[in-house]
Amino acid sequence: MLQNLPSFSGSSSIITSKLLVDLSLTNCSHYLSASSEMDIPGLNSLAADGLGTYMVESKAGAIACMLLSLLCLGTWPALMVLLERRGRLPQHTYLDYSITNLLAATVIAFSFGQMGGSRPNFVTQLAQISDNWPSVLFAMAGGVALGLGNLASQYALALVGLSVTEVIAASITVVIGTTVNYFLDSRINRADILFPGVGCFLIAVCLGSAVHSSNAADIDTKLGRFPGDYKDASSEECEKLSGENDMKMAEEGSAAFLIALENTRAIKVFGKSMVVGLGITFSAGLCLSLFSPLFNLATNDQWHTLKQGVPKLIVYTTFFYFSVSSFFIAIALNVSFLYQPVLDSPRSSLSAYLNDWNGRGWAFLAGLLCGVGNGLQFMGGQAAGYAAADAVQALPLVGTFWGIFLFGEYKRSSPRTYALLVSMLVMFSVAVALLMASAGQRETRYT
Repeated sequence: MLQNLPSFSGSSSIITSKLLVDLSLTNCSHYLSASSEMDIPGLNSLAADGLGTYMVESKAGAIACMLLSLLCLGTWPALMVLLERRGRLPQHTYLDYSITNLLAATVIAFSFGQMGGSRPNFVTQLAQISDNWPSVLFAMAGGVALGLGNLASQYALALVGLSVTEVIAASITVVIGTTVNYFLDSRINRADILFPGVGCFLIAVCLGSAVHSSNAADIDTKLGRFPGDYKDASSEECEKLSGENDMKMAEEGSAAFLIALENTRAIKVFGKSMVVGLGITFSAGLCLSLFSPLFNLATNDQWHTLKQGVPKLIVYTTFFYFSVSSFFIAIALNVSFLYQPVLDSPRSSLSAYLNDWNGRGWAFLAGLLCGVGNGLQFMGGQAAGYAAADAVQALPLVGTFWGIFLFGEYKRSSPRTYALLVSMLVMFSVAVALLMASAGQRETRYT
């Protein structure tokens, strides 16, 4: 399945990305035109004195945003895994991803956030940075947290796998971030529903760790049936072996498939400690748990850092600053990783990155999906409370689908691993349902 996907290379990736942006803008303009003529629940795009900033203002609209965000945020990590398994360095992929991620945020800010009307608009607030700088700092701190979390995730995805990485990181994000958001949002969410959901996420973290441990034992068993210790084998020995056990010909989940995959991927996982993979995953979850509360503070000023009469940042202005800081931290760290790689990854250079067009279109698409998904999450959170908007952390349900059906994760695993995997997903689904059911409705104020 993995090998049958098309490759983006050369000028085709530039054309693909341009078409994606053009289509996004065209669809947005058509949708806005339609919304001005029809009564769409939850979406108010017109103000009394003309066009107003496009805002989501009801629970129904917020849930719609969360569901669309869930699809986007659950898909982009799968594209990163796809490229890493094909041998593209994660530094190259993440640099490309960062460009289109910022592009998506900029397009959203200048379209939805710049429509005039009675609310503060995006460009006006950019010029007011001398007044609203405390909120800007919160937004940029949130972007740094997201950038560090995603940076850790790109290595955790290789070491732990798509399904388990997303479940553990997302669950930690919810357990910490949702609890903080609940109190920041003046408890607009139903605590009797919200916190049982948080408890379910915590159980999902434990089950996710158990799934990874069980799957690692399954892999050891598969490899143990072959002569020699492939975890300690030299690269020359592995390459010699993979000539006969090519990944395209091997059955997914078999020892031959795993060995061939090890020889094609950019990050080698054989011999890596399970503790290292889980440690990186937990670190990613801790970083990601901070970005939503910081975004919340930037948009709603619960700590009253703005002077009297200074308008609060609209969600689009916050999103722009948030994405700018995430972009710069990602560029700085990944450029340094080109020359000083981690986890025994190959060294690279800026010139090698610029000339690497293999899979660039997929990386650009991943950035666009993540940017649009984050924007939709924050739009929904502003309406229904950021604690409920953390329901988009259900993205592992989408990621697990891609992991199992696209990458063959857990193929030929033991019954114990399958039982733990199903239990993890069921617990996660219950947690997401409870989080969405707890949604409240915010009273929108900008001063």
